[in-house]
Amino acid sequence: MIKLIVLDVDGCLSDGKLIYSNDTIESKSFNVKDGLGITTWIKMGNEVAIITGRNSKIVEKRAKELGIKHIFQGIKDKDRVLNELVESLSLKFYEVGAIGDDLNDYNMLGKVGRSFTPNDGVLAIQKIVDTRLSTIGGSGAVREMIDILVVENDQTDEFLATWL
Repeated sequence: MIKLIVLDVDGCLSDGKLIYSNDTIESKSFNVKDGLGITTWIKMGNEVAIITGRNSKIVEKRAKELGIKHIFQGIKDKDRVLNELVESLSLKFYEVGAIGDDLNDYNMLGKVGRSFTPNDGVLAIQKIVDTRLSTIGGSGAVREMIDILVVENDQTDEFLATWL
């Protein structure tokens, strides 16, 4: 049973595009279906973490909105942070699911119990994950992953009951 999901941001939780205004203000877009899936996952007593290679106040704000307690930004070695997180939560790697789309996610994805990539994840990642999703990053890929895990965890009734 998966108890923790680990999310990459750019290319998974967002579409991976970096948009800057003339005054160098960064913007990102996030899918509301991903957000509802994440908040429901947390309401069911599961954990969510963000491990991302970039630093962004936007990501910090979105994580806070969704109730994500574990957020790690500016991470060059995602595998090391994952190891520390799993140990701190007293979990086993087979209880962890993760989504990533590029080479900096490679080691992390190879270690977890269930690994996913958006449909537009790079080829090297597509080859090592358990599931290549039908949706692309930023367009509901995280929600698709959560929906799959809810079924595999036999938590469908609990997931639906949160909102019905």
